[in-house]
Amino acid sequence: MNENQGTIQASKRLLLISLVVVLFASFLASQVQNSFGRVHVQDIKIPTQNGQWVVADLYRPRTATSEDPAPLVLIVPGFQRSKEALANVAIELSRRGVVAILIDPYAQGFSSASMSRQAATTEGYGLYAMVDYAADTPNLNYIDKSRIGATGHSAGGNAAIRGASYFGKESIRTGKPSKLNSVFVSGYVLSLSEEVLKDVRSNVGVSYAFYDEGAYRNELKNGDMRYAPEAIRAVNSGLVPDNAAITEVEIGRYYGDMDNRTLRVVHNEMILHPFQPYIIEATANQIEYFERVFDIKSDLSPEDQVWYWKELLGLISLVAALVAVVPMGRLLLRIPYFKPLVHPLPPAPNKPQGRGKLLFWSLFVVGALIACFTYIPMAELSQKLFVEASSRAQTWFFPQRMNNAVMLWAVLNGSIGYLMFWLSYRFFGRKHGVVPAMWGAATNLSELFRTLVLAMALFVFYFLFLFTVYYFLHVDYRFLFMGVRSFQPPLLILLAMYVPFFFIFLLSNSLRINGAMRFAGEPEWKSMLVGGFANSLGLMLIVVVQYLTFALTGTVYWTDGWLYVNLLFAVVPMMFVLPYLNRYFFNMTGRIYLGPMVTGLIFIMILISNTVIYLPI
Repeated sequence: MNENQGTIQASKRLLLISLVVVLFASFLASQVQNSFGRVHVQDIKIPTQNGQWVVADLYRPRTATSEDPAPLVLIVPGFQRSKEALANVAIELSRRGVVAILIDPYAQGFSSASMSRQAATTEGYGLYAMVDYAADTPNLNYIDKSRIGATGHSAGGNAAIRGASYFGKESIRTGKPSKLNSVFVSGYVLSLSEEVLKDVRSNVGVSYAFYDEGAYRNELKNGDMRYAPEAIRAVNSGLVPDNAAITEVEIGRYYGDMDNRTLRVVHNEMILHPFQPYIIEATANQIEYFERVFDIKSDLSPEDQVWYWKELLGLISLVAALVAVVPMGRLLLRIPYFKPLVHPLPPAPNKPQGRGKLLFWSLFVVGALIACFTYIPMAELSQKLFVEASSRAQTWFFPQRMNNAVMLWAVLNGSIGYLMFWLSYRFFGRKHGVVPAMWGAATNLSELFRTLVLAMALFVFYFLFLFTVYYFLHVDYRFLFMGVRSFQPPLLILLAMYVPFFFIFLLSNSLRINGAMRFAGEPEWKSMLVGGFANSLGLMLIVVVQYLTFALTGTVYWTDGWLYVNLLFAVVPMMFVLPYLNRYFFNMTGRIYLGPMVTGLIFIMILISNTVIYLPI
């Protein structure tokens, strides 16, 4: 067997192993999700007002029947999150016999955008419509309509407490009990005002991260719920008579009376805002709350949880699915149409020494600092350039508020990357044996077109396999708030809109990784590791500055832009992996173009299908 045949056989084995790992991990994840067959999980889609609609996952325990109806909890993820992001809550509640409906908020996931620019406040992200449906329809004859609850994290928590106020007003008008028996508010206390709480006719649980980055907006500018006026008001809103009012909250203590829906409890976990939903303590607090308000007798303790196994299996699927793209690309390059894309690998320049080494690391540091210092300004600029998306108005013109910021950052830093590469070559490289032939940049229109076709084939392969997994197993590839989910056809239009601008950065990265960070005699693992840090260090520095300042002062460095910084928890891993894929595809083709095209299609689709999107309904 010659070397080429050996490589092909190795690619086939790697592809097969990767796909088997994805299928096996996804199957186990689906079993965790449906409690090994004891819970039925399915998609539902409910038409709502103004031609809008809400898509959700329905978790129905097999024990919930018309003869023995079970409580229902509606779960609302927060800003930028789809329904899968809070699957842990649905999994744990359904294990304990509670029916759970996990919704895609308006303008997120598969739900429509909203006609309202304040969808969380005025429509509960779709919660209000779902409560009305659950309470009024005869279809859900296996739920106890006197025990309907709601929970949500961050903006989803805002939706929950607003829902309690909304249906409380309805209760006051009709004289009937509120359709929402109980709500649990996680990660949000800004709505715990007198105006909102005065109409609440539901039991209320509150959970707030002690180290919440958004706590600077609270009345005491911190996350300590013992003395927070918001938490004190929430507790006092359920205490009768007035002389029972408290001035300090005892964390974890249940106040009030469950039967007359004045029960109140406040939790204060020692964690950051984005990680709050994904710790056992916070999940246990929700479980205990709903067990109490719905009088559920479970053999499982609140700390007996399994959701984290689904997260771990999702991570394995995420990694294996991405790995599978590489051997698949190698095999597709054997097809006669794509064979002309394979060129001998250009010779690598010598490893820099002396002044060359100093220049290399200087550019490394400068590039990281530029990436760091331009991210928030680009986020602010995006709000001025894309007014409709920033103001939550429906639009086809770059309708993704958060990704618009990343896009502008990518365009700027990609352009700076080209400039730094050219200056390095102009004033140093060409004088020390570097020639353009080493970059692998030579091409023509025919090659570029074939490369694009190949990239599109790999894109289809990647997402078609995901669609198949989701169709049969109802799980995707995700870990905590990082996820690869199936998408709707309209997003292909957005993909064509966003990719050309991101491609400026992606191609720049491929040129630098393969033309300026690949040296003769240097191990590939070392070269790619340096490239991974070169591509992500600037964004890592933002996170470091944000949280180091938070640790030292109690307030994050970027306050108004703290959500843009939180976005980096998902972006940084992609940025770190990007140079690896660019190098693998460069080694296959001897050219810098296939990597950026493949990653552009796959990574940008991951970005645009995992955040808010204000498309016209």
